[in-house]
Amino acid sequence: MLCITKELDDNIEYIDYTGFKKEDVVFFDIETTGFSPETTILYMIGCVYYQQNRLICTQWFSDSRDAQKDVLVAFMEFIDNYKLLICYNGLGFDVPYLQKKCHMYKLPYPIEQMAVLDIYKQLQPYRGILHTPNLKQKSVEAFLGLNREDRYSGGELIEIYLRYLDSHSNDSLNLLTLHNREDLVGMTALLSMLSYRIAYNGGFSVEHIEKVSYNQPDRAPGTEITFSIRLEKPVPKRISFGNESAYFLMYADTATLTVKAHTDELKYFYPNYKDYYYLPQEDTAIHKSVAFYVDKNFRTRAKAANCYSRKTGCFLPQYDEIITPYFKIDYYDKTTYFEFTDDFKCNPDKIKKYILHIMSYLTEQNNK
Repeated sequence: MLCITKELDDNIEYIDYTGFKKEDVVFFDIETTGFSPETTILYMIGCVYYQQNRLICTQWFSDSRDAQKDVLVAFMEFIDNYKLLICYNGLGFDVPYLQKKCHMYKLPYPIEQMAVLDIYKQLQPYRGILHTPNLKQKSVEAFLGLNREDRYSGGELIEIYLRYLDSHSNDSLNLLTLHNREDLVGMTALLSMLSYRIAYNGGFSVEHIEKVSYNQPDRAPGTEITFSIRLEKPVPKRISFGNESAYFLMYADTATLTVKAHTDELKYFYPNYKDYYYLPQEDTAIHKSVAFYVDKNFRTRAKAANCYSRKTGCFLPQYDEIITPYFKIDYYDKTTYFEFTDDFKCNPDKIKKYILHIMSYLTEQNNK
C-alpha cells in the first residue's frame, strides 16, 4: 500500500453550511475496478481534511491486488477522529461498498456511528431547476464554472489501474491520484450548492411585498404580487423557474417571487352543504336558519357544487390548502385562492409558509 499526502493551496469557504467545525469534517472518495465489492478491487480511498489549519489530501493506494485490506484498515482508523463524512453519491455507492468490503475482511465499520453528508442527495430535489444535463459531479462543477486538469472518467481509469499493476508506472499512478484528488477538491467547492437547500428550508427573510397592477399595450391587464427576499446564504449561480402563475428568481443573496393575482370574483364553498339552501336567482347559498324567510319557490336544497357565497377582491393561488379560508373559481378546481389582505402582509409566518409552498410546487413541476 502507498500513502500519498499532499498539502493543498485551496481553502474550504462553505464549511459552515454543514453545521460542523472544519476540524471535525473529512471529505472522502473511493476508486474501484467495478461495482461489486465481492469481485472488484478497491484501489484507492482519498480524503481531504484540515490539520493544524492546513488543508491536506491523503490517498491510500493499493499498489498490488492484495493491498486493499491495508487501504481499508488505514482509512477506517483515520476517520475515527472525525464527526462528519462528506461525499458525492457516497450513500448510493461508496458507503455500501465499503461496508461490504469490511464485512468480507471482518473489519470494524465505524461509518455506521458517524454523520454522513451526501452532496448529491442534498441536490436531488432541485435537479430540475439547476439546468444541468444531470447531477454527475463533473456536471455540477461545470455549472459552477470549475475547471479540471483531469480528463478521465472513473470507468476509463480502471484500465489504467490494471496496467499499473503490471508496470508500476509513475505516469499511471499520477493519472489515478489526480482524478481522485480533483474529485475531492471539487467536492469542497460543491458545498456552496447547499445554499439552495438552506433557502428551501426557510433560510431567508422577506424584506418587502409590492402589489402592482398593469395595463400596458404589450400585455394583458392584470395584477402581480412581488415578494422581495433576502437569503441567509448567497447562492453561487443565478437560477430562475416558474409557470404561468408564478416566477421565482435567486441571485447572490437575494430572491424574488412574483405571483399573478386573481382579481375577479371567487366563490367560498361551505363544507356543510346539507345545512344550506341555494338561491338560483341570486346565485348564492344561505343557511337554513335564515332560509325560512325565503319563498320555497325561490330556493332549493344546496348541493356541494352550489353551496357557496361569492366575493370580489385580490387573491393569490395555492396548490394545497396552505392558508384558509380559501376560495375557488369552480367547485372541482384543484387550485384554490386566499385573499391578499393587510392581515396576511403583517403575518411573517404565513408569508414564509406561502413562499415555501410556491417554491416547492414550482420545483416539483420542473422536476417532472
